[in-house]
Amino acid sequence: MGTMSSLFYAFFVMLSISYAASSSSIHDNFLKCLSFHSNQSPKIPIYIPNTSSYSSILQSSVQNLRFLSSTIPKPQLIVTPLDDSHVQASVICCRKHGLQLKVRSGGHDYEGLSYTSDVPFIVVDLANIRSVDVDVEDGSAWVQAGATLGEVYYNIAKKSRTHGFPAGTCPTVGVGGHFSGGGYGALVRKFGLAADNIIDARLVNAKGEILDRKSMGEDLFWAIRGGGGGSFGVILSWKIKLVPVPQTVTVFTVTRNLEQGATELVHKWQSIAHTLPRELFIRVLIIGKANTTISALFQTLYLGRSKQLLKEMNQSFPELGIKSSDCAEVSWIQSVLSFAFFPLNESVNVLLNRTQITTRSFKAKSDFVKEPIPIIGLKGIWKRFFEANEPMMIWSPYGGRISEIGESNIPFFHRKEYIYEIQHLVYWDKEGIEVANKNINWMKRFYRYMAPYVSKSPRAAYINYRDLDLGQSKNGTATYSQARAWGVKYFNKNFEKLVQVKSKFDPDNFFRNEQKHSLIIEFSYT
Repeated sequence: MGTMSSLFYAFFVMLSISYAASSSSIHDNFLKCLSFHSNQSPKIPIYIPNTSSYSSILQSSVQNLRFLSSTIPKPQLIVTPLDDSHVQASVICCRKHGLQLKVRSGGHDYEGLSYTSDVPFIVVDLANIRSVDVDVEDGSAWVQAGATLGEVYYNIAKKSRTHGFPAGTCPTVGVGGHFSGGGYGALVRKFGLAADNIIDARLVNAKGEILDRKSMGEDLFWAIRGGGGGSFGVILSWKIKLVPVPQTVTVFTVTRNLEQGATELVHKWQSIAHTLPRELFIRVLIIGKANTTISALFQTLYLGRSKQLLKEMNQSFPELGIKSSDCAEVSWIQSVLSFAFFPLNESVNVLLNRTQITTRSFKAKSDFVKEPIPIIGLKGIWKRFFEANEPMMIWSPYGGRISEIGESNIPFFHRKEYIYEIQHLVYWDKEGIEVANKNINWMKRFYRYMAPYVSKSPRAAYINYRDLDLGQSKNGTATYSQARAWGVKYFNKNFEKLVQVKSKFDPDNFFRNEQKHSLIIEFSYT
């Protein structure tokens, strides 16, 4: 064990002893408080460390295995509310007893911030609060924050073949966090982000009050749709606007490796993907295997029949060589299966599974691109991919509706200037700090390599791909100037308004983590 590792382990042991010494009184006082504030409700399920149920609940939605390490501090309690009053009680009692509150819906936060902390904390896991109430006649649905995207899509399709919703492609992502950060998916060029299609919300504020759009006011409603809702309260539910989809859509997924011209195809894609009809979404997954090969996977949704799609592809992107045999005409809900890499003949019931089929350790980052990366730049990417374990990039196109909506309409700023966004990923399976550091350091070097080819001043990033490398603070205590380092990357000019909203609605900075808007120290707003 290295010197730094030994020091960290010693610190963690001392911290654990300190926690244990005070945990009994914390448990007792907190539990008494919960009981008092929820005495008219069913008993709140609570899980205590050193029990099998605690471990299974904690691990139930952890999507990044590097945060299950024994050196990572664990919550003192896990609360799994059964109704809104239980969430209220949790907020009130955490505040009363000075406990850090972490809220988890799907567990996909890339830095594990919904279930880790640098101070004693409690996790409120919303997995039991996940109803999806679809009203086809009204063209809307109320979705509780603990629901997954798969559950949302399944329930919409159960009611209608011609309605959908524009959100992410991974079915196990929880809507509580996904919608509040923006929510980018295969319908984005036709209908915009998930957050662009939210028409109401309910949340618990720092006082323990339940507010809807009318009672919270337009400033707070603006902030939680793309500004990271967890900075302002605990989202209970969203009212979403359903969007029309054809009864029949077309999908295809084709893979081309370097020997099949992937370099030239990816280069061409950059120039056309954002200019195509808004009914056509083509993203590229660039996948590497150390010292073997690199492949570009073109994954496509077209809101129409295959005949028209083939005509468009032959006109705009003939180099890809798409044939009728590559295309499948399916329902919209089957296209959801396709983008989640399920077989098209898989039962849609698989979307109700809240657990990832596979979970691994990974490190992720994000970028936004304004002009095509030249061939020489792409070859530099390939060279670095051959040095990594299992690297991946996901390139998602802009154009259409996402580029038309005003940059200040919601906090998600990244709109008309960009032609596509990038998600950078590297995966590994072996345990241990040495392996993790090797992959994380590779990602940092790769991110530096990409700097000339992506947005600048600021270098934009996506809040839903949270990245603590951009900056962080201990227990969310950053000053304005410190937090601005990452805030402008996520929100650009909208950062200033988020500071004002945070200062007004959570002046004591109760809702915080290492990268939330804990920005009130240097500002006073009336």
